[in-house]
Amino acid sequence: MAPRALIAVCVAAAAAFTVGCASQSIDVAEDDPNHEGARLFVERCGACHTLSVAGTQGSTFDVTDREREDGPNFDDRQENVEDILFAIRNGGFSGAIMPENIVTGEEARAVAEFLAKYAGKPQGGESGKLGAPGPETVGG
Repeated sequence: MAPRALIAVCVAAAAAFTVGCASQSIDVAEDDPNHEGARLFVERCGACHTLSVAGTQGSTFDVTDREREDGPNFDDRQENVEDILFAIRNGGFSGAIMPENIVTGEEARAVAEFLAKYAGKPQGGESGKLGAPGPETVGG
């Protein structure tokens, strides 16, 4: 096989593998009304925020391992729809690094409803931990 063809095959295989992994990480059924919000959360928010049901690991509780981009860990922090929409529109609550309007309109509402249902709760959306602090307040 020619080197260019081999490279093309390897790149295509890597892309297919990456896409397959990303779609399997969301633990919200495709027929769940919150699935689109979960998908958007992974795409737009997952690099900086952790939420197990979305398969994202974007933050840390270990202050010695913190990065400037680490946002709140939503496995341990519950939020409501209106507060989430405020944070989306205004770049978070502290105005640190989150971009304003990272999602807008119906997409913002879908992310907010998904996050309000699953943040701070065990997988499946049952009631669980409430209002635990974000990584910026936990010592290591």
